[in-house]
Amino acid sequence: MSNMEYMFHHGFLGTRAPFFMDMVTLIVALLPLLVSAAIYLARIKKYKYHAFLQILIFAFSVIVLTYFEYGVRLGGGYKYFIEGTTASHNYVFIVLMFHIAISVATLILWVTTFAMIKIFLATHNHKKAGLLTFTGVVLTSLTGIWVYMLLFIY
Repeated sequence: MSNMEYMFHHGFLGTRAPFFMDMVTLIVALLPLLVSAAIYLARIKKYKYHAFLQILIFAFSVIVLTYFEYGVRLGGGYKYFIEGTTASHNYVFIVLMFHIAISVATLILWVTTFAMIKIFLATHNHKKAGLLTFTGVVLTSLTGIWVYMLLFIY
């Protein structure tokens, strides 16, 4: 028995999803709240805490994304996970592609915002980039939940 088999045990959200999908979905659902907390720190001028929390949330998100990708690949991929849904496979695929596009764009924007922090620090441009990144995080969360619902609830 491998130490990663727990990933594929029945999840805890009461659907047919495996544990790792439930865990990732829960984290993705909470991600906008975590980023909101980091933004709040900037608004009250706790910039060092803001930066630290943003880096921590980003690093944690990359770890969760890696865990998710590992689980999907090891678990049989998209074809395996779509087998149990009654939703139209074309519709699920379109929603999934929309989710991936938003997620990738958000990841790139988040990295870009970090990379340019010395230039944008506490400027209007940094705030705009941060707001766009936050919007992307919210959309990533919502579309991730949407994909989860299509794959494991319907």
